[in-house]
Amino acid sequence: MRPVCVLVGPMGAGKTTVGGLVAARLGVPFLDSDAIIEARAGKPIPEIFIDDGEDHFRALERVAVADALASHPGVLALGGGAVLAEPTRVLLRGHTVVFLSVQLSDVMHRVGMGLGRPLLAVNPRATMRVLLDQRRPLYEEVATATVTTDGRPPEDVATAVVDALGR
Repeated sequence: MRPVCVLVGPMGAGKTTVGGLVAARLGVPFLDSDAIIEARAGKPIPEIFIDDGEDHFRALERVAVADALASHPGVLALGGGAVLAEPTRVLLRGHTVVFLSVQLSDVMHRVGMGLGRPLLAVNPRATMRVLLDQRRPLYEEVATATVTTDGRPPEDVATAVVDALGR
């Protein structure tokens, strides 16, 4: 059993919203790797970052993503930093991976000042610019298709993802 598709991209790209819409259109379940992590840790991601640190969160994330890639039959959305781990990028090979691309201005409009987003706690715009620049090549590396989300409502992005899947 493997996902119908895996959505990757930065925070604010719409992975959770679009993923739910795509799953509904395809009649398959939706799963967000962040939800797995929170359920297993028994606390929200911001608390994991504060209490245990980013390294611990990333370790939990690698396991959650590996488990979901091996067992989830629907649409799977990965956290924005999941692609930082080489083992995760290796596991994504052979999967249908859609990169939801978004530019800085749209990300900042969507995430605002980053409340509840641990990586954006200090200087959200500058931090987001660095994260986008650092991670974009990794998203492109794992992607089998790219869908641009800038200025588009989630329904239109979901249609583009379903089209990219050939469905």
